[in-house]
Amino acid sequence: MRRFLVVAALLGGCAVTPPPAATPAAVPVVAAAAETDPVDTAADAADDPAIWRNRRDPAASLVIGTDKKAGIHVYDLSGKRLSFTPAARLNNVDLREIGGQVIAAASDRADVAQAHVALFTLDTVAKKLVPMGRYPVGAGEAYGMCLWTRARDKALFGFVVMKDGRIDQVSIDAKPGATPVVRTVRSMKVGTQAEGCVVDDRTGLLYVAEEDVGLWRFAADPAAPVEGTAIAKVDGTTLVADAEGLALAPSGRTGGYLVASSQGDNAYTLYRLPGVTYAGRFRIGGGAIDGTSETDGIELILGDFGSRFPKGLMVAQDGDNAPETQNFKYVSWGDVLKALRLK
Repeated sequence: MRRFLVVAALLGGCAVTPPPAATPAAVPVVAAAAETDPVDTAADAADDPAIWRNRRDPAASLVIGTDKKAGIHVYDLSGKRLSFTPAARLNNVDLREIGGQVIAAASDRADVAQAHVALFTLDTVAKKLVPMGRYPVGAGEAYGMCLWTRARDKALFGFVVMKDGRIDQVSIDAKPGATPVVRTVRSMKVGTQAEGCVVDDRTGLLYVAEEDVGLWRFAADPAAPVEGTAIAKVDGTTLVADAEGLALAPSGRTGGYLVASSQGDNAYTLYRLPGVTYAGRFRIGGGAIDGTSETDGIELILGDFGSRFPKGLMVAQDGDNAPETQNFKYVSWGDVLKALRLK
């Protein structure tokens, strides 16, 4: 304003109206409904969540979260830590209920030259993860991890996203009582560092986040071509680098939303399926619980999770939970839809 008055005086007192300041589009803020106990290790430690929904008693559902320096946690819906399983350098985690058991798979980066998958069964009664072993995948540092159950035969596959952008697909045979068999069946590639991934079990489509570039879509079936399709760009406005965790809110046969962690501006971006068109974005904050920032992994499961999460539960890693160590925040999916005026 002081510069404007000087300019006006130099122009002989002529009225000069300064241009209006650029105002960024308002981003809705959604309050967290709960948060987990902080992880035990400091600095960048908490990374990625997974959710098991208890269909018989939704309020007794469980959340899994990795501490990439120490192991993996199991939490209840209040955020209380129920158990901890030590494991070296687990990064991303996903789970599927198959063959009468809940299988959790995590990217294991303890050996940066040789990627591994760490497998667990989730004991839903004892509320703890039971290790099944770690299995080599391919050369490289394991970063991202997501699972897919093929509809036609209920075969279980995993996708291990390497730090350099290679994506190794593995078949996972983990029958109850038998030693799991993990076999690499094909590889795909994006150009630079990638991590977040998610598979739509309905459509057999794999979505991958290339951190500084954008989002990609691949066919998940191992017999399909390995080429991907670019579907959304890191543009600094709707999606800000790093593009990190991915999650799905499915609706009907092909609809719903793909959700991405827009880490660079502490937000979350929604894309409408099946066309992957921009649908809106939001941040987590503004409530009694502190908000999230620099989120790595996210997860979202629709359905009734009890009175606080009647339409679904979203879990997001919080990169700055000061003065405590990092943790995970819980958000009601119904609150997100209401904030964005979506259905």
